[in-house]
Amino acid sequence: MNGRFDHTKYNPFPPIDIKDRTWPDQVITKAPTWCSVDLRDGNQALIEPMSVVQKKKMFELLVEVGFKEIEVGFPAASQPDFDFVRSLIEEDKVPEDVTIQVLTQARPELIQRTFESLKGARRAILHLYNSTSVVQREKVFKTDKAGIVEIAVEGAKEVVRCAARQPETEWTFQYSPESFTGTEVDFAVEVCDGVNEIWQPTPDNPVIINLPATVEMATPNVYADQIELFGRLIKNRGSVIISLHTHNDRSCAVGAAELAVMAGAQRVEGTLLGNGERTGNMDIVIMAMNLYSQGIDPELDLHDMDRIVSVVRECTQIDVHPRQAWSGDLVFTAFSGSHQDAIKKCLDIYEEGTPWAIAYLPIDPRDIGRTYQDVIRVNSQSGKGGVAYVLSNKFGFEFPAGYK
Repeated sequence: MNGRFDHTKYNPFPPIDIKDRTWPDQVITKAPTWCSVDLRDGNQALIEPMSVVQKKKMFELLVEVGFKEIEVGFPAASQPDFDFVRSLIEEDKVPEDVTIQVLTQARPELIQRTFESLKGARRAILHLYNSTSVVQREKVFKTDKAGIVEIAVEGAKEVVRCAARQPETEWTFQYSPESFTGTEVDFAVEVCDGVNEIWQPTPDNPVIINLPATVEMATPNVYADQIELFGRLIKNRGSVIISLHTHNDRSCAVGAAELAVMAGAQRVEGTLLGNGERTGNMDIVIMAMNLYSQGIDPELDLHDMDRIVSVVRECTQIDVHPRQAWSGDLVFTAFSGSHQDAIKKCLDIYEEGTPWAIAYLPIDPRDIGRTYQDVIRVNSQSGKGGVAYVLSNKFGFEFPAGYK
């Protein structure tokens, strides 16, 4: 074995000490609040960031799909981000029922610049963050726990001060202990409680506490444990919206988000088709369609999947894998003869309006703009049933009884 491929230099992630976890018994029955971060986290992960034209096209798609909360940038980080936020406000591009969100580090000058970008906004979510994990504390910032709490609390105070100077905007405050998954849960609670002492949330005016898997470090059940434990320990839980932001380093971002919603989270951040840092953000299309396939309204309109894929591809310059769940070109396509035969037999007896139960097809492809003609395609592995289905349905050939 190659000496560089050495698993012994990695420590296993410690389990969360929660013996009476309840999330495994929960069932998701309602869509969470969705927040798209395509224009911020998604954009910063691109080799070539989106142009203003591409950003506007993406924003229009997100509105059309039905997002009510959209993170539109990190306006203090660059002039293009600042200008884009200003253009949305000045050109009145934000619909009445949509709230824009912007991100800022917990540094006074960046917070002030961020508020400048939002002047005149009807509603906005001010998203504040600082890093809290053991690695970040000890190796990046060389700051103890008290120092991390102070950064968060002073940032929260500056947010309140700046918001008071712009009373024309309806503010929602959001705080993220960045790298939450690498932070001791009790310390994450301590930091968030400190922020909330400044922001003074109420049930009628809650804060959003966003708990990101900035790097996915463990199995989805561990993240769910972290979320459930956090929800038990945070003060004033009824005035806190717990939000998720999972990354896909272990390819489990969707699973982690689903289990964390079972653990009590109410809101999910992600991107269309999963674009994002490293292996990507949580793919909102996948999670929303997973709900849809269980008879749950995803509260997003994904009926024209090909158009969604086309716009995202155009704006990000990133292709979608043909087998990517729900959105890929080939996700409903069968080449295997036995699969084709089973699909054909089920479709032959399916009655419109009855519950969907077709072999190998988890949903009706027509629901997202695909056709049955796309489902059965012929190659060297296809049996005569598949050939007959294509010839009959695509070209109108009729076969004698017994052939099919």
